[in-house]
Amino acid sequence: MYEKMPWLKFYGDVPKTIDYPKVTMYEALMQTVARSPNDIAYDFLGYISTYKQLGEEIDHCANALAHLGLRKGDRITISMPTTPQGIICFYAANKLGAVASMIHPLSPPKEIEFYLNKSKSTFALTLDAFYGNFKEVAAVTGLKTLILARIPDYLPLVKRIGFTMTKGRKIPKVPRDSMVTWWSDLRAGSYPGVPKVDMETDELAVILYSGGTTGVPKGIMLSNMNMISEGMQVAEWGKMAGGDGILAILPIFHGFGLGVCVNAAFMGGAKSILVPQFTPETVAKLIKSKRPNFMVGVPTLYDALSRNQLFHKTDLSCLRATFSGADTLPRTVKERFEEVANRQGGKVQLLEGYGLTEAVTAIMATPLGEYREGSMGVPFPDMLAKVVKQETTEEAPIGEEGELCIHGPAVMMGYLDNREDTEKTLKIHDDGKVWLHTGDIASMDEDGFFYFKLRLKRMIKSSGMNVYPAQVEDALYKHPSVLEACVIGVPDESQVERVKGFVVLKDPVKAGSDMEIELINHCRNHLIKWSCPREIEFRDELPKTLVGKVAFNALEKEEIDKLRAADKYTGE
Repeated sequence: MYEKMPWLKFYGDVPKTIDYPKVTMYEALMQTVARSPNDIAYDFLGYISTYKQLGEEIDHCANALAHLGLRKGDRITISMPTTPQGIICFYAANKLGAVASMIHPLSPPKEIEFYLNKSKSTFALTLDAFYGNFKEVAAVTGLKTLILARIPDYLPLVKRIGFTMTKGRKIPKVPRDSMVTWWSDLRAGSYPGVPKVDMETDELAVILYSGGTTGVPKGIMLSNMNMISEGMQVAEWGKMAGGDGILAILPIFHGFGLGVCVNAAFMGGAKSILVPQFTPETVAKLIKSKRPNFMVGVPTLYDALSRNQLFHKTDLSCLRATFSGADTLPRTVKERFEEVANRQGGKVQLLEGYGLTEAVTAIMATPLGEYREGSMGVPFPDMLAKVVKQETTEEAPIGEEGELCIHGPAVMMGYLDNREDTEKTLKIHDDGKVWLHTGDIASMDEDGFFYFKLRLKRMIKSSGMNVYPAQVEDALYKHPSVLEACVIGVPDESQVERVKGFVVLKDPVKAGSDMEIELINHCRNHLIKWSCPREIEFRDELPKTLVGKVAFNALEKEEIDKLRAADKYTGE
């Protein structure tokens, strides 16, 4: 077995295997509560909760949700930024055996309608600012109860007043609505205590979302064990424990934010410093005041920090480890960040990792103290990885490129109500194990370090977020003036890739800046902001393959050639 895991010799004091408790997420968290009741669990803009208080908040929320009628097997959509309400509700629902469907709070109504119906949610939690979006689609979904939270719910008095007088004044007043229950009322209420339900560790607990080549988001079914194992692996890898702190910059609808920044911290007994909205200034101030030991993020986050003057003046000696994921980390970004960090006392390397929502999030990373150019590291404890020849299950020789496959306790249960895609992605190999075919091309060296090459599936990575061209093209095709559309990612220094659309109009005379603005705004009515094109180029026709499909790779080549000609292309 060891011969198949050459990476183990780089583990240092990280255990080769972990004894995972066969419990629910709620029970795993309550084990931390029992072990470390007085340690800080989270810090939200100055509101601090110990693990004992967090346990009490979760139990009280579970009692309130049960009073409202949430039962085992029900689905609740949580559409929140990284705030206490979203996190407390997440674990409270798990105590009741309900399934949490996590979505972006800025989702437009049409996406909310899709997610509510896909997950069959009867309950939802969101901010008061987004009441209108949920109300607009309530009649065409199964939504019965909408819980509304306010950002000031957990703010200290001075900050609460400040928020109410500034941003709070811009939030439309919510009318009386029998469907609405306020979080503040639930928090203040008194309810009969409810016991935790009988729920197996391998039962469905969470639904996260990923797009696909069809452009329709897929629900990724994650069990209690998926979340617990991934969280414990991350905690062991970074040695996160009581007294440590991690900046929770990434949002909780994202596997990275939920799995690493929150759940992993709770599994290890560390403090999660909640950041509801990222700005370089906010992070610099939090590092100065909260002194976190860990920071994880996407390359664009580190790039923004390393360019920020306030960050340049911040004492970074508290940082023990910084990791980058979700995108390939450009060497220039790594070096620029490390230069600033080391100058300010943070003796850290910016290390790469790899993960995907189909395995919660991160499942491999570069060991602390190690670095190999272009490598995304080695697998975490109990996670196996290998490279197979494309469209086979046959392992490729060392150093040869092929599809990356992973196996282990963090691998998803499957796609929600999508047996066909599940069977294409989860395959039994000759060793009898179920392997997740990631759709990513990679290679492995003799020491077991993996190197990302490219994605088999057509997908754009923009500022750490997945953008699915087919989904954007579908939105463009809904506009009555559009005849043909193609969307690609254009290399961009600040965003990694910039979303660009190519359009053939039914009436070419309409082409121009006014139509470009109209089409971009049209996309914003159907898609979340980061998926929308930043620019649209009008063409008389689009390049085609021999079988008549739009040759998106020809358009990608054109854009790269333009960047090369302008000496702005930094790729290979």
